[in-house]
Amino acid sequence: MMDFGAVLEGERSRSEHRLESLREELASVIEGSRWTTDDDEHDPEGSTIAFERAKIAALIDDTESELREIDAARARLAAGTYGSCERCGREIPLMRLDALPAARRCVLCVRLR
Repeated sequence: MMDFGAVLEGERSRSEHRLESLREELASVIEGSRWTTDDDEHDPEGSTIAFERAKIAALIDDTESELREIDAARARLAAGTYGSCERCGREIPLMRLDALPAARRCVLCVRLR
């Protein structure tokens, strides 16, 4: 039997590190743009500063969402409901939990939406 508490803790740690790195990257892009007068909005050679900022901000939002899902899974684990589909109540297969440790629903319920 897999120790899902340890798995979720590892997932949380990786997400926290990714979030920290993304925030540092965003700060670097913002800081770098403060000292430039380049017209990057019309530069055909690459992406704009605004695009880079938006991309990093979206990745930050996704990572924060991952952390919320991991924390919710940890709460379900503590409550004894981890591994049960929140829609139908059936057991979520271990293969799915192994691939997506924060999964809330079984595959059938995900397909039904």
